[in-house]
Amino acid sequence: MTGAPTNTLKTRLNAGDVQIGVWLCSASPLIAELAGGAGFDWCLIDWEHGPNDLVSVTAQLQALAINGTPAVVRVPDGADWLIKQVLDAGAQTVMVPMVSTPKDARRVAAAMRYPPDGHRGMGGALARATSFSRRSEYVATTNDQVFCIVQVETAEAMDNLTEITATPGVDGVFIGPADLSADMGYPGQPKHPAVMAEIERGLGLIREMGKTAGIVGFAADENALYRKWGANFLGVGADMTALVSAFEALKQANSS
Repeated sequence: MTGAPTNTLKTRLNAGDVQIGVWLCSASPLIAELAGGAGFDWCLIDWEHGPNDLVSVTAQLQALAINGTPAVVRVPDGADWLIKQVLDAGAQTVMVPMVSTPKDARRVAAAMRYPPDGHRGMGGALARATSFSRRSEYVATTNDQVFCIVQVETAEAMDNLTEITATPGVDGVFIGPADLSADMGYPGQPKHPAVMAEIERGLGLIREMGKTAGIVGFAADENALYRKWGANFLGVGADMTALVSAFEALKQANSS
């Protein structure tokens, strides 16, 4: 045990493979372990909209590791200290919301990496990421294993998409349909034709530039369309919606 673990999700995404996964919004390690055991290519721990903190995020990282499921952590904000803490907790793939300018993208990418490639703060020797100092070559190797995904969720971000995607250290770009539709003047209408046209343009541009293109959908036909347009980091559902559907179906099947 010397260097940083190999980020297998990064390897597959950089090869252009389509990787499907689910959102974990429950802040529950048990549900994370359950989802991880289902065989998804990745599971995303959502600290932006889920009731998480650093302790619950760490517990879910540990739960996903049981089945060897690649974990993604979505932080609530692109602040350096938040990115630093989830990396120290053992995350290697991090998603950052509301990146609208090339300046935002450069700052986020730099926060993911140690100098000279970035400005991530040192201190991992005390953390889970280094197996508590057992990975003696972690600092020298981890910059090559982290995977930085930025979310574009505004009209401004879509206008800046080429520059954001081209930012060194940005490995993937994720289009957020809900916030994008609201910012474009169509709140609650992520499938509005104008929004869908921007999504199609964006996914194609991201892939043409050689980066991972991400999005989330909640229906098979929707996900098939996103995949056709170029999405290779594809969210296909969430723990809470799956539980709601399962419980309602169970109730319906057993109602007189």
